[in-house]
Amino acid sequence: MRSPRRPNPRVAPALLSIARAAAAALFAWPLIVAAQIPTAKLPAPPLPPPAPSYSFPVRQTLTYSVDWRVFPAGTTTLHIEQQGGVEKVTAAADTLGAINLIYRVSDNFQSSFNRATGCSYGFSKQIQEGRRRVDTNLTFNYAQGTRLLTERNVVKNTSKQQTAPVGPCVTDLLSAIFYPASQSLTPGVGFQVPLGDSLHTVVVKMNVEAKEVVQTPTGTYHTIRVQPTASSGVVKARGNIWIWYTDDARHIPVQMRARLFWGTITFRLTSISNK
Repeated sequence: MRSPRRPNPRVAPALLSIARAAAAALFAWPLIVAAQIPTAKLPAPPLPPPAPSYSFPVRQTLTYSVDWRVFPAGTTTLHIEQQGGVEKVTAAADTLGAINLIYRVSDNFQSSFNRATGCSYGFSKQIQEGRRRVDTNLTFNYAQGTRLLTERNVVKNTSKQQTAPVGPCVTDLLSAIFYPASQSLTPGVGFQVPLGDSLHTVVVKMNVEAKEVVQTPTGTYHTIRVQPTASSGVVKARGNIWIWYTDDARHIPVQMRARLFWGTITFRLTSISNK
């Protein structure tokens, strides 16, 4: 009787690396934009207010498939809902299939922003990636000009709290997906966004590149392609990010893509509802 074949010791770490890379796909573009911390300490530009003609969704749920190269990596769901003058955004990201068996990811995110100004009130996340479990909460106090970051490691039962200055108005990692929809999005006309991440403010330029037809499982869309960039940081040297918004009054993000040194990650809209 033949003994079972032992796994190649060189293969297991490689599979784990692939699984982690694919898991990172679930929220690749916000994480990479967050790493683009400018080296020069220049004042952040003001956040352009939403166009008067634009209306954020009263209630909307967007679901995306997430592919790493040619492999399914997971699903991501974004939900936005109005509560008075505030837009509440929630998101969930989960791995699928073989990736889920090797390195399971189940992350949740929340943010809120002022519908009239676009200014974020805060951003929080609950991360479950493999054995790692971390809860983070970031709040902005514009009246005092400060931000408060609290972080708790659930596994180690440790926590920390830090404060830092914040400008008069910033967006956050999750709200920044919807914020560009409130602008005119004219090809060739870009705008800058101060993005509050952790204890830093990242100046991100939204380059409105061109109109393009995009196919997703929900249909074919006429879109406007936007590329977030920064003058320094990880993306400048190692990859690019794009978001495709519908070329209509709604500006729905129907596709997102991160082209990185370890492969291309693509988010495609698979369903949309007003629930």
